[in-house]
Amino acid sequence: MKTDYDLFIDGRWVKPGARFEVRVPYDGAVFGTAPKANREEVEQAIAAAKKAAPAAARLPSHKRHEILTKAAALMQQRTEDFARAIASESGKPVREAQGEVGRSVQTLSFSAEEARRNVGEMVPVDAHPGGTDRLGFTLRMPRGVIAAITPFNFPLNLVCHKIGPALAGGNTVVHKPASATPICGYMLAELFAEAGLPAGFLNTVSGSGGEVGDFLVAHPDVAMVTFTGSAEVGKHIRAVAGMKPVTLELGANCAAIVDADADLELAVGRCATGGFAHSGQVCIHLQRIYAAGKIASDFTDALRSRVAAFRIGHPLDEASDVTSLIDEPNAVRVIQWIAEAERDGARKLIGGERAGRATVMPAILSGTQPGMKAVADEIFGPVVCGEAFDSIEQAVGMVNRSRYGLQAGVFTRDISRALWAAQQIECGGVMINDVPTFRVDQMPYGGVKDSGIGREGPRYALQEMTETKTVVINLTGAPK
Repeated sequence: MKTDYDLFIDGRWVKPGARFEVRVPYDGAVFGTAPKANREEVEQAIAAAKKAAPAAARLPSHKRHEILTKAAALMQQRTEDFARAIASESGKPVREAQGEVGRSVQTLSFSAEEARRNVGEMVPVDAHPGGTDRLGFTLRMPRGVIAAITPFNFPLNLVCHKIGPALAGGNTVVHKPASATPICGYMLAELFAEAGLPAGFLNTVSGSGGEVGDFLVAHPDVAMVTFTGSAEVGKHIRAVAGMKPVTLELGANCAAIVDADADLELAVGRCATGGFAHSGQVCIHLQRIYAAGKIASDFTDALRSRVAAFRIGHPLDEASDVTSLIDEPNAVRVIQWIAEAERDGARKLIGGERAGRATVMPAILSGTQPGMKAVADEIFGPVVCGEAFDSIEQAVGMVNRSRYGLQAGVFTRDISRALWAAQQIECGGVMINDVPTFRVDQMPYGGVKDSGIGREGPRYALQEMTETKTVVINLTGAPK
């Protein structure tokens, strides 16, 4: 399996001026090397994408569908290689990594289908008196060069969520993968080339955000920016981007409500998954749980038992449930946030110790308060904070006391309460009888408040990545 890559520009592998090592977060072992692009090399990538943009716009939708479908099939065939790369770069347990590959195949397949459905609509211009004898319709036009900046936590699927719809819409792409996890991005570029994607349609350059990211975002030949990452970096990108459109999928501290009538076995199982998958390094990680007072103690005891059974180990070990955070500084930060919460009155019911290089033992905190970092900010670690509530109205208020609003969960058997809560909770998606961590890849996905702007999911991303052009034909003089 290849683990050392050069820059991918205009359909060719380009030797970089500098390189860096990619390490396994769990133990620091070197997994591979990747190019560290400078601004001149990024300029080459943008120029290649711009030169190819007219050809991408002209490529028939059936050809876009064909290429994306072939890419999905090739990825399916290489599941084990991609899973190994995901697990090694990001530290994700290999079983979860295999699931990510499967989801990525689906994302490309849905993108292929959307390439066939990328159409406008009829506009009834003659509904207005001034529109008599006129026929109107819209076209969906590609924007041009799209800069895709992706995070470390889903180094394949979140890349596919940007590249798939962009290509389906007739755009070209310059992709900057996260510096911690660049190899999956280069493997994907290699796969698309094999699937028949013409040169220049996809260009991949890795490097630091300050050196590569800002230059890419501000470049006048980049028509749109799509980014997944922290709220702070997202706000910076929006400021640097100027007038060009941006899609920002940002952070969260997602919450779930467990009502008194909830199916406790279902709620406990789903909350154990939502709270600790990939060591909590998921944008829709379940960070806050609000349980009804009547069942809070039973729920917490059951959840603690589930967490105690997790197996900690190397990401390539099939038995591992939890491995590590992406690096040592993040492990130190999570431990500090737990300690700060304890100093301010929270109780640690289980876990919260550092083990090894970057592993934090899965933790449950109770008695937390709204101002604690572990509650108010995005912890991006294996920590769940629990509080009890007296009424569903109070619980919804507790969910909404956040600057974020990505997704939320509500466990209840009462459909009226569920639908009322779904309408009142301030976020982009509400999962009934499930955790906010639920996502399938064709659904609209995105948040409100500091969780971002715009929506992903191939159909919805395609709408963001194309522009509406209105065409009106004057039929005056046609036979009556």
